[in-house]
Amino acid sequence: MSLHKAVKKLYLGLILFFLYAPILVLMVFSFNASRSRGNWEGFTLDWYRVLFNDPQIARALRNTLFVGVSSTVIATTIGTLAAVGIDKLKRGSKTIVMGISRIPVMMPDIVTGLSLMVLYLFIIRTLGVGRMGMGTLLLSHVMFNVPYVILSVTPKLRQLDANLYEAALDLGATPLRAFVQVILPEIWPGVVTGAMLAFTLSIDDFMVSFFTTGAGVQNLSILIFSMARRGVQPQINALSTLMFLAILAMLFLIHWRDKRSEKRLKERMGL
Repeated sequence: MSLHKAVKKLYLGLILFFLYAPILVLMVFSFNASRSRGNWEGFTLDWYRVLFNDPQIARALRNTLFVGVSSTVIATTIGTLAAVGIDKLKRGSKTIVMGISRIPVMMPDIVTGLSLMVLYLFIIRTLGVGRMGMGTLLLSHVMFNVPYVILSVTPKLRQLDANLYEAALDLGATPLRAFVQVILPEIWPGVVTGAMLAFTLSIDDFMVSFFTTGAGVQNLSILIFSMARRGVQPQINALSTLMFLAILAMLFLIHWRDKRSEKRLKERMGL
């Protein structure tokens, strides 16, 4: 092995180590018998039992999953249709709209959260109805997820043959059928990527959630923040470990599905 290749592998190994070492430490200490995060006093599963019996964490987890799944489905649908519409615009209009759609991505979360809070309070006080809560939290997550879906789907649309849709229409397909059976399968990897990104961002978000939720509605990020001020409980390590393993399993499943689809495609083409 040449020195150049060895240096590149060492560099990659160091990057992976610094990325995943904190997660591995967290996973190890989720089995620590001590409440201390600095002392190892033996192996135990007690914190997992405490986790499954904690009603506050269970409620926050339900809220997190509900908002995450709901916002992902809504944002993926809106973002995919928006990306298709933007792709049909003329070059100048497309550049302007794509630039506007990137603004929420580049905007600091604290600015997004504060601006949404001011908007919701203005609407609530002007109309005199409603209040901050699950509805505003869900709407906020949909809002900041849509641009990421657009940016994930747009590259797949650029790779698409522009004549496929017209050919489907010429063969008698309705616009909806042509989109579902011709366009959607071609851009599906981008749609899945956008959905995964939206779900991950929704699960991870704190700043926007903190400013747009109401009393009595907490997701995991807000709960962990409130617990951190008086010390993070060991059961949070257990919860984080389970969430990491669940997301890792989902990624492996999607990778396996993509590899199987690619293999089937090659078999059909006789490669």
